[in-house]
Amino acid sequence: MKQVVIIGAGIIGGAIAYEMAKAGWAVTVVDKAPEAGYGSTSSSSAVIRINYSVMETCAMALEGWTYWRDWADYVDLPDERPLAVYKETGSLVIFSGEGTAMTKVTEIMDRIGGVYDRVAPEGIRNYLPKADLQSYAPAKRLDHPDFGEPNPEQVGGAVFFHQAGYVSDPKLAAQNLQWAAEREGAAFRFRTKVQGIETGNGRVSGVRLEDGTVLPADVVVNAAGPWSAGLNLMAGITGDMTIRNRPNRQEVAYIPGPANMDYRHDGIVIADLDAEFYARPDPVGICVGSTDPACDGHDWIEDPDALDTRFTDQWTTIVMRGAMRLPEMRIPGQASGLVALYDTSDDWLPIYDRTSLPGFYVACGTSGNQFKMAPVVGKLMTHLITESEAGHDHDAEAFSFQLERTGREINLGTYSRKRKINAESSFSVMG
Repeated sequence: MKQVVIIGAGIIGGAIAYEMAKAGWAVTVVDKAPEAGYGSTSSSSAVIRINYSVMETCAMALEGWTYWRDWADYVDLPDERPLAVYKETGSLVIFSGEGTAMTKVTEIMDRIGGVYDRVAPEGIRNYLPKADLQSYAPAKRLDHPDFGEPNPEQVGGAVFFHQAGYVSDPKLAAQNLQWAAEREGAAFRFRTKVQGIETGNGRVSGVRLEDGTVLPADVVVNAAGPWSAGLNLMAGITGDMTIRNRPNRQEVAYIPGPANMDYRHDGIVIADLDAEFYARPDPVGICVGSTDPACDGHDWIEDPDALDTRFTDQWTTIVMRGAMRLPEMRIPGQASGLVALYDTSDDWLPIYDRTSLPGFYVACGTSGNQFKMAPVVGKLMTHLITESEAGHDHDAEAFSFQLERTGREINLGTYSRKRKINAESSFSVMG
């Protein structure tokens, strides 16, 4: 039985472990954290949606939605095990002007079977009572003199995607995958830091741990989220990568919802591409994050272990943008929410690929918009690794991958480490 070591026990690493164990691999997962889903996964907004800017990602998201809808069947855990819960709310995407970008997305939906409704500006209030319908685009920074000032015209409209919602507890979802993988024979080692990547005979041979222990492996998978860029450098595999990934600091607000709505129970997922925020229901009321407009820039972090978790003006900017659209938003006097890290690639699309070191594979650049893909990524990476280890050259001729439930075939070259920057990307958390 071939051995694989997966570095990272977040939602992506857990899904890869589950699928590789089912495929007959001897799986060991190592993570420096004390339990599964403890890193970026626990900070995920865990929104499930199918609207992306690239066809392959939309197809993967639709496939992924079917697994979250059927989560209990997918992980197949005993009744005494608690399960993460997917709540379907639909997702309202609000746009400016003519919505050219959303027209491209709905054209993709028509091809893959995504279900949506076009919504005129006045119809937005059917989903968000008392919403302000004025346009605020383009987004402005908090210190701009016109921040919060509406334009004369209204927003262009919206699209409501039916196959969307959120997962109640993203950390629990990662633990569900751990338990499912353990049932299939996988082993998880927590509080275990990787100190080096071992090689021999021109390929990976294992990982060296901080205590000096070497875990032998035929294959190593880097699914370490914000720590994955450092591991790629450790492995010496960045030389032929045209796409890189690095940690990106983000703030997310958890605040009471609008006074005129019971957002906890009746709210929906929002992606407001005019005011530039996203939101979903939360037990506190509403979770609000940024859609990463160009004016905000990015806060790249060199050392993910040195993250400053104090709130900044980013938090204030996010909640104020939310209040532009939802005027009855209740904003607390003290910032509440979280500060965490995305693992972001140059074009905000993930990297699912082999590398220049035979046997070393990457599932990187996944934070911010890949949580919902996790079950599909597990299957995709198992396929890519199996085919590559059988001698097929993914670099020379990119593999295709058949999505099991929806039947669509996608080109895995879309997620190559050697790809050109994808001009179709939104270059934001929207993917």
